[in-house]
Amino acid sequence: MTGGSAQAHRLRDLALLRRVRDRIDREYAQPLDVEALARGVNMSAGHLSRQFRLAFGESPYSYLMTRRIERAMALLRRGDLSVTEVCFAVGCSSLGTFSTRFTELVGVPPSTYRRESAGATVGMVPCVAKQVTRPIRNQEARGVAPQLA
Repeated sequence: MTGGSAQAHRLRDLALLRRVRDRIDREYAQPLDVEALARGVNMSAGHLSRQFRLAFGESPYSYLMTRRIERAMALLRRGDLSVTEVCFAVGCSSLGTFSTRFTELVGVPPSTYRRESAGATVGMVPCVAKQVTRPIRNQEARGVAPQLA
């Protein structure tokens, strides 16, 4: 490939990867798997996974689960659904997998989160509540407050 065609191919792949990410954002509650996502953009599952990780820093599955956990956090804060109901509402088919991933990202099990966070964002502007309650991806430590001189 020449430099120009390689660049064009890379830009085409990035556009396809954004389509995959947008589909995950829209359809997180649907049964999605890497093979179905790859078929949707005419890529192999392996190529999609490698390119998605290069572009966005995590696998498509990890991104999907993060979206599901973010939505689950909002539903659990409402307090009117059980953990099992929330699990299925966000598209997870295994309560065990859901609970494990939730605990990894949020730091506490979903039942504890539900009990302790009900009403925590009452009166908070939704965009602020979303930012404050966003899960930590890949078990990253929360940043330390910057020291001002």
